[in-house]
Formats: sequence, C-alpha cells, structure tokens
Amino acid sequence: MAGVLASVDQRTQLVGENRLELLLFHLHSRHLFALNVFKVKEVVKLPHLNKMPNAHPKIAGVTNIRGESIPVIDLRQAICMPDTEYDSDSNLVITEYNRTVQAFLVGKVDHIVNTTWSDIMPTPKTVGRNHYLTALTKIQRDGTEHIVEIIDVEKVLAEIIDYDVEIPEGVLDESILNQFQGRKILHADDSATARRQVSDTLAQIGIEIIPATDGQEALNLLKHWADEGIDVNNELMAVITDAEMPVMDGYRLTYEIRNDERLKDLYVILNTSLSGSFNQAMVEKVGCNAFLSKFQPDLLVQEMQKRLKQILDQKTV
Repeated sequence: MAGVLASVDQRTQLVGENRLELLLFHLHSRHLFALNVFKVKEVVKLPHLNKMPNAHPKIAGVTNIRGESIPVIDLRQAICMPDTEYDSDSNLVITEYNRTVQAFLVGKVDHIVNTTWSDIMPTPKTVGRNHYLTALTKIQRDGTEHIVEIIDVEKVLAEIIDYDVEIPEGVLDESILNQFQGRKILHADDSATARRQVSDTLAQIGIEIIPATDGQEALNLLKHWADEGIDVNNELMAVITDAEMPVMDGYRLTYEIRNDERLKDLYVILNTSLSGSFNQAMVEKVGCNAFLSKFQPDLLVQEMQKRLKQILDQKTV
C-alpha cells in the first residue's frame, strides 16, 4: 500500500493525452470499482472514525489526517449496496473534488491501471437512471476479462451535499439579462448530475443547453453542424466541457476544436472537479478560454455574462 500512490504527481502528464490511470478497489464484493488517480490524494488503512451527530446516513464519521478533519463517506451505502462490516482490508481513499476534501470508505485496494479514455465505455442505457456509474472499462487478469465500474462521484456527492443552483443575489447584470434569451451552449459531461446542475443554473437566465455525454459526441455534433454549413461561432456562445470523459476527454476535445479551421474560434470553458492550479496550466496548454471548478453557479453565471459582453462588444465594433 505504501507505494500505491507514490508517484501520483508524475502521472499528471497523462492528462491532456487522452490517457488516465484508475485506482481499482473492492467494496467487500467480487466487483471491481475505480476512481481516477488524479483525484486521489492518498490511500490509508481505515483509522478510527468519530461519529457525527445528525450526520447524513451515508457519512460513516470524521477522521483526522495530519491535522485536517475529513468527512468519511461509506461508499457501499452511497451507491446503495447492502450494509456490511468493514474489516482489516478496509481503506480510506482520500480525494479532492469540487474544491473539497473527503474520504471514501472502501474495502481492499487492488492496484492502479494505466489506460486511455478511448478504452472507457459509457454506461449502457439498459442499466437505467438509478445507478452510480459514469463509465465502464475492461482489464485482463490471469487470462480472464474483468469489468471495472467507474464511480460517478458527482452523483454520490450531490446526494449528500446540498448543491444550490439558485443564482445568488447581486450576481446578475440586469443591463444585459434580456440578451441571453435564445442563446445556446454545447455542454459535454459524462455525469448526468453535472449536466443537470449546469442546465438548471443557466436555464434561469434563458440559455439553452445542448447536452453531450463525452468529448467525441460533442466533437461529432460540431463537425456535423459545420458540414451542414452552419456557422458554429454564431450558433453557440460557448462550449462547456468536463475534463474527464469516456472516449474523448475535454482536453482532447479542445485540441480538436482548435485544429479545425471551422471551429477554432469557439469559446471553450473547462468545467471540472479536478484541482484548479493544475487545470490553469492545462487551459493554457490546450487553448481553453476559461476554467471553472465545479460546482459554483455564481461563477458560472459571471463567466456567461463576461462571454456575452464580449459578443456584444464584437458586434458594435
């Protein structure tokens, strides 16, 4: 275990190359589950947990790691698996999502696999809506193929933390508010929860969201419109993209947009739960126009107002 995440910092170079590494683990079952290594701060054996009065039932308690109090989410309960007793194989996977640190209580941590987003498969539509997966992948072990289920952490957290989509008072610029009506944004994100959060926020100011579940789907839409003779720069006020998605990630999507003469001037916003400092560098590398951490409705609306003012200024020149 000591070396399982020893070189996480070195793995950041995979991001932007349509590659990722997954931390595989069990939840006291035969199934293999996974989280993206880049969102994992460390893995520790299950320490003592302090119970929290009136806590959400999926919160197992709080632990103190090097002076930081970290809430611990029972991942089995969070994805609606039957309760079980945690034993000596139990671990905490400490992560950072949406600018917050939390730990997930899991069973045995298996190993890390290096893969590509093109090998990550969207969750089949036949599983319905009441699941907690963003994607699946396959690994070979001892001559046998195993399915790995990638957890939709956005959904898990949204059911525990109350994410308010209401736009705070004082954020809206009333002088341009009516100019949002009829404007469109293409939004690529593999998490239905994340897509709904953005849609519910921007619907309040009249923006129409065109959803895509991964970067490839978004790129196909853009190229199809361009092939049909549609001026996508006039059709869309922006493209909002998650960083991590099956088939094609947001960094690769941005790269492909910038290398298509018909699309290269699109305004691209990277909207992700990954750490901000790293993404600021990636924004510059791949050519995004802006970066927003999830989920901040006030900053999202402010970014939309900034973009709208740019569009209006360009028309007056």
